[in-house]
Amino acid sequence: MNTVLRATDSAEFLGIVPSLAGFTPRQSIVLLPFQRSRAHGAMRIDLPRDDVDLDEYVDTAIGLVSRVTGTDAVAVVVYTDEHPLHTPDGIVLPSTIVVDDLLDLAVDLGLHVVDALCVTPEGWSSYLHDDPVLRPSAEIPVPPTAPEIGDVSGDQDAGAALPVVGLAEKERVGRALLDLSDVLAHEHLGLTGARENPQAIDASMLLDDLPLFFEDLLESPENMPPFETAALLWCLDRPRYRDVALLQWATDLPTGVRALNAQLAYAEYGAGVSDDVGQVFLGRGPSPDADRLAVALTIARNVAARAPRASRPAPLTAAAWLSWALGRSTHAAHYLRMVAEIDPCYSLASLISSMIDAAILPEWTFRRGDNVDG
Repeated sequence: MNTVLRATDSAEFLGIVPSLAGFTPRQSIVLLPFQRSRAHGAMRIDLPRDDVDLDEYVDTAIGLVSRVTGTDAVAVVVYTDEHPLHTPDGIVLPSTIVVDDLLDLAVDLGLHVVDALCVTPEGWSSYLHDDPVLRPSAEIPVPPTAPEIGDVSGDQDAGAALPVVGLAEKERVGRALLDLSDVLAHEHLGLTGARENPQAIDASMLLDDLPLFFEDLLESPENMPPFETAALLWCLDRPRYRDVALLQWATDLPTGVRALNAQLAYAEYGAGVSDDVGQVFLGRGPSPDADRLAVALTIARNVAARAPRASRPAPLTAAAWLSWALGRSTHAAHYLRMVAEIDPCYSLASLISSMIDAAILPEWTFRRGDNVDG
């Protein structure tokens, strides 16, 4: 094992881990893939439960690190609420067995070990020392502030909660969805409702060009009016249109047009969706624009917060996929749990959940420069 960083450097390294991860991990193991002396992002996984197959856990963790382009070394940091075990012969750090297994496998695969550290309620230490000594947490510098990263003081669950929305706003969206559904039902039957809400009629016109509607939403993701929110809810509740929205938000307007045409052709003629479009859903292909995905996630979260309970699974699942596409599997799992509380059989949510459980992440998150929260 080649230890590049000494104790003082290790403290400084711990100070930048939250910035690399985008949060301050808790009850986690963070693996940092290195190329030469540079760390490229961070992967977070939950500490293993007692019932977890440790060999499988270690294989999966190191397998994920090995997939990051150009990786030739790794650092491991454990964040735990467990206290070290104090014995007459010294201290035993929490998770020693799993860390030893992680490091052994990394070395077997030809990876150098940069460092292996443990942060506990009593302080921090290194697994690489035969007689580890606890050092005070005060030695760890405050994470550097960077505008593009933002506040990293919260843990991996920070930011997953939906925006707080008042009951009156939810009721307005609920009524708008009912009015819009009435207008669309009358249009389908060729009828004209004498009491149709003019705002609902205007909202129905947004659906005449769905790709343009989805694209325009990216320009104003915050505080969408009730009828615009209702129009998007109506789309997301229909898988063919929901899939178009997600694919377009992950790519661009022309791809959204192609995806919509493919969905309509499939509905009418049974024609399949082109591979390059379908592969995006599985996390394959060119890396999406992270800023574009983040804006789309803001839209999905805002719509989910305002939706009637029965209509929430669709925007929550959209938020889950967008989070997964951004490498935020912890947040994705949070939204999927919310879906399961309402509709345990929601198909796309079940698919995304199975991918997360199998530690399947988008291919683009393994390219250098991307952060992964597993």
